Amino acid sequence: MSSKAQQHEEAMNVTDGKSGLWGFLVGLIVAAFIAVPLSASFAFATHPNTQQLFSGRLDEASQGGYTAFWWLVSIFLLALPFLVGYAVANLSRKSLAIVGGIIALFVIAALVLGQLFLVV
Repeated sequence: MSSKAQQHEEAMNVTDGKSGLWGFLVGLIVAAFIAVPLSASFAFATHPNTQQLFSGRLDEASQGGYTAFWWLVSIFLLALPFLVGYAVANLSRKSLAIVGGIIALFVIAALVLGQLFLVV
């Protein structure tokens, strides 16, 4: 292999040994994006009287179910930056795709459960 090809190959591997830093950076960016939704979900979870803010659409939902749903959303949002950072730092492309699919399924499940609360 020529020295020019070796230099090019070495230049392409600029992330060698820095995957932990990339994971931290991506986790920090995700934390910034979810700060407001995390705050809102925590407020809904800790103040069950916020159930009335949904214009009476949640009259049939129990207060325990409402609180449990928002605690579940809060815990997921709190764990998300750590999970994404870990995934970026340690997983392969195939594993990242699997984790992304699992997260997408969780988001879809949360949306469906949320719609169950809001359906008249």
